Amino acid sequence: MTQTNRLGPAGRVAYAAGQAARVAWYFGQYALAARLSGPAVPAQRRPAGAATPDTRAVLAALRALMERDLANIEAGYYRMPHDLVPAPGRVLADAAAFFADLPAVARRRRERSGTEVRRAPPPGSERLPAYYRRNFHFQTDGYLSTRSARLYDHQVEVLFGGGADAMRRQALVPIHRHLAGRHRAACRLLDVAAGTGRFLTFVKDNHPRLETTALDLSHAYLAEARRRLAPWARSSRTVVAAAEAMPLPDVSQDVVTCIYLFHELPRRVRPLVAAEIARVLKPDGIAVFVDSLQHGDDPAMDGLLRLFPVAFHEPYYAEYTTADLPALFAGAGLRVCGTELAFLSKVMVLAKNRLP
Repeated sequence: MTQTNRLGPAGRVAYAAGQAARVAWYFGQYALAARLSGPAVPAQRRPAGAATPDTRAVLAALRALMERDLANIEAGYYRMPHDLVPAPGRVLADAAAFFADLPAVARRRRERSGTEVRRAPPPGSERLPAYYRRNFHFQTDGYLSTRSARLYDHQVEVLFGGGADAMRRQALVPIHRHLAGRHRAACRLLDVAAGTGRFLTFVKDNHPRLETTALDLSHAYLAEARRRLAPWARSSRTVVAAAEAMPLPDVSQDVVTCIYLFHELPRRVRPLVAAEIARVLKPDGIAVFVDSLQHGDDPAMDGLLRLFPVAFHEPYYAEYTTADLPALFAGAGLRVCGTELAFLSKVMVLAKNRLP
């Protein structure tokens, strides 16, 4: 049973002030980046039907997300964000690195160059799947360098106006419910495509004894994940592997999370990943899926979904937005137990189909 976390007026004020500052900081950088780089998509390249919500509507949706985040904290589903007051030096350094890299990102966007990493690949990257060897978001080095790993989360927060972490934290609600009454140290959670481990820091902050595995294809990003998860090193591990071929035992995980992966997978790979999630999940376990909205989820945002793959080099995104996800997961033996929308993301809870 969920216990109410009574923050009190001071706690609510602290949260509101911290998140307001966060949104202003990242939304401001988004606006400045757009001014410095020009429009992300020139008028002649705008897809048909790509009318987008105005800034007021986006900020209203973002405010609703933050109100939901605070309500979850007060309901006891998870703690106040561990970095509500971030280190000023790191925040400023990340912003400086972001703007230093911006001209290169803008150049790739103008040139529509999304496979630069293939022309000068880091050692060992030739063994990675071709679909992965791309400059997703037109970012420098794709997912293949330490520099990219250090900058990635800042870039994502700028893209979402400071709302990325709050969207990720919505996955903590079904995790809390599933683990309630269980001995955390005896449970295991796998984060598929864990990247820099950002989401797992929220998991561990709330469930420090839970055994977690961060799985990702990028050595550089997992090195960043290990750095971030160092306070919980005894109950955390990392695995370099593809999501479609996980080197993990069958029925070994109580919870599997998969956050912002499927929109970066080709259509042929998604069923393979879904099957692997089902394979490693225990019969009574859950999978928590967080990814982009799809067309029709929130019609007011459909224009943004049409613009996004053009503006940020997401070659598999357009097809993802029309994919039948319940049917995809059903083919792997997983059923959808619940779906909720959170700003520009959707959260789905999946369970294994019961055998007849």
